[in-house]
Amino acid sequence: MSDFAGKRYIVTGTASGIGHAVTERLLAAGAHVHSLDRNDPAAAVDQHVTVDLADVDSIDKALTELDGEYDGLLNIAGIPGTAPADTVLAVNSLAVRHLTESLFGQLVEGAAIVVVSSTAGFQWADRLETIKELLATDTYEEGAQWFADHPQEGNAYNFSKEVSNVYVMTMGLAVREMGLRINAVLPGPVETPILTDFEESMGKDTLDGLKELLGRHAAPDDIASAVLFLASDQSRWINGHLLLADGGVSGSVFTGLVPVPEI
Repeated sequence: MSDFAGKRYIVTGTASGIGHAVTERLLAAGAHVHSLDRNDPAAAVDQHVTVDLADVDSIDKALTELDGEYDGLLNIAGIPGTAPADTVLAVNSLAVRHLTESLFGQLVEGAAIVVVSSTAGFQWADRLETIKELLATDTYEEGAQWFADHPQEGNAYNFSKEVSNVYVMTMGLAVREMGLRINAVLPGPVETPILTDFEESMGKDTLDGLKELLGRHAAPDDIASAVLFLASDQSRWINGHLLLADGGVSGSVFTGLVPVPEI
């Protein structure tokens, strides 16, 4: 994909799974990858900065090591619902917002911001006003305090991805004023090292049922293709969009052909 040759991208979650697949594809296309992960990347990136996305001070320290301008920010790192709820929200939602907004000044005109969210956040509309309250906070710390004061029912992972989905949609016009775009990819289950955690937190029977419907779970490269499309000039008029990459399950759920999974 010649769109990426010579361009510079910040990618979180490069050590495994979808982040690793995206990194390999970018490097093969001639792009420069600047990695943010708490673990070492599995590919020969141009720069790696160790960061704990559950710690705002760690994020701010990492930001000081990212010099120059970038053509895109790919927020791929995430953790499952088996982790403590406050950590899940911090990594999957608050860190995405903090990192994205801290880097606005270093993203060139035309740059793409991509967030890997999840189909687990499909019920965002049911909690829209609550999520907008959280997103009305100004800082990472204020967002964490809001969540501590307003614990949510159900799986914290689902809520964290609902927040990310709403964040992407509400920021579309705002980032356009800066000459940027922001979109999200919403995978269903993916064969990554943390799939067993999702089986524990969402129910193995539920995920096995989805696998039976489709014949397999997604491979990391399936989702990488969607991420790279949204990062490329091919999607230049797509903004504030949630791109489902789940093999078709969500469409069947939304239209009542398949029961809503209990996750």
